[in-house]
Amino acid sequence: MPGPVLVPILGDQLTRDLASLRGRTKDDTVILMMEVWDEATYVRHHKQKIALIFSAMRHFAEELRDAGWSVDYTELGNPDNAGSFTGEVARAIERHGPRLVSVVEAGEWRVRQDMEQWADKFACEIEILRDDRFICTQAEFDDWAQDRKELRMEFFYREMRRKTGLLMAEDGKPEGGAWNYDSENRKPPKEGLAAPERPKFEPDTVTQEVIELVEARFGDHFGSLDTFGWPVTRDEAEEAADAFFAERIECFGPYQDAMVAGEDDLFHSMLSTSINLGLLDPLELCRRAEEAYRAGRAPLNSVEGFVRQIIGWREYVRGFYWHQMPHLQEANALNAQRGLPEFYWTGETEMACLADCIRSTRDNAHAHHIQRLMVLGNFALLAGVNPREVQDWYLVVYADAYEWVELPNVAAMILYADGGKLASKPYAASGNYINKMSNYCAGCTYSPSKKTGEGACPFNPLYWHFMDRHRERLEQNHRIGRIYATWDRMGEERQRDYLDSAEAFLDRLEPARAGWARNG
Repeated sequence: MPGPVLVPILGDQLTRDLASLRGRTKDDTVILMMEVWDEATYVRHHKQKIALIFSAMRHFAEELRDAGWSVDYTELGNPDNAGSFTGEVARAIERHGPRLVSVVEAGEWRVRQDMEQWADKFACEIEILRDDRFICTQAEFDDWAQDRKELRMEFFYREMRRKTGLLMAEDGKPEGGAWNYDSENRKPPKEGLAAPERPKFEPDTVTQEVIELVEARFGDHFGSLDTFGWPVTRDEAEEAADAFFAERIECFGPYQDAMVAGEDDLFHSMLSTSINLGLLDPLELCRRAEEAYRAGRAPLNSVEGFVRQIIGWREYVRGFYWHQMPHLQEANALNAQRGLPEFYWTGETEMACLADCIRSTRDNAHAHHIQRLMVLGNFALLAGVNPREVQDWYLVVYADAYEWVELPNVAAMILYADGGKLASKPYAASGNYINKMSNYCAGCTYSPSKKTGEGACPFNPLYWHFMDRHRERLEQNHRIGRIYATWDRMGEERQRDYLDSAEAFLDRLEPARAGWARNG
């Protein structure tokens, strides 16, 4: 009698309608789920990230069993755990003797490379299915990108709008007459700006067991588990989505770029962890946002901004990742060689903006996109920090970080390490931007109005130091090239003040000790 179908489900594939489960019969299928040491430690992930994934996996396995599926689940504490995906699949093949292993393609390059060796390693048939939870296939993205000198999300996004029909008028034009309402979504925070608190979920018995496991096995990893409250089931994720659409989407658009000290979530959806785990359907969320607009419960600029982040940016960076791998992980077009500063791990810096963003990152395994891009990322760009060290940091510290989404955002968007394939310009900014879009500067040791010397906001001289050292590359960029006319008008003495101030600050930076991001 032929063996069953073995269906491995990875930790970010927690979707009941997964392609490898579709059409399967429960009496002829064994689902394999694995807590894998290699995945928890290839970088030293934030403790909340490990706890979130393992808890969500255990809850999902229980849901599948309750629905009548046979689930073979290997916990990390099992002494026979092989420690790798391939090793666990080999052990499961020995146990079950399947005629077929059917798996959805991995989201990360290194895992997919291993997966593609299974056909040579194992005697049974191997079937690797496309991950159809994404709207754009890789073939479609590659066709779109072919022969384009520059890849720009805005044009890709329009194709996704047409494909899905989201926010499209009956005449085939975009709702409201414009594709993008970003100009309406840049309000600085007004005094006292605060948002309704997002739902946080008290750890149940399963989650508490995982938290204890993480503290015991990964206690020296970055981050705190004290505030853990992420949704770990689809029901909890749906509750979090309900709260966003009921309480925060109206102000999400206008204030999506705002930063307020101590207000870690503001009006952001906080749904990216659930989307990237597979607990929520991204297209379904976009439909809900559109419904809120058409019912008059949310303004168009908020809804369009939310939709653009999902079917625009999220789909775009995933396509870009596979289009550019594996060389993207080694890209360093600006030849940035400085080590990551120690304060990225400790939070011990007198720069109030960085200190608050790192505190939120440590406590919550989260910071919103402007904090990641224009504070944490902007500093690393201006200071010339080595891209691999920055990539490792972002991959470690955020609960929603998987390489397919983290690497393009960090290497290409934040650090311009790809030389401009993804972004049309480096997202470099002085202290004025942070002062405008946050209340950080009011309580800071440094002054954004002081440009050089003692007490000057370090972003100010670092900005001009960056521009000066990359002039040959950036002066011809049509989006920022004119900044060099301002630089030239300053005169040699003023320029030297900026450069000396920047170099004095950089000389005082303490590089991170080894072992924060990777063992050894």
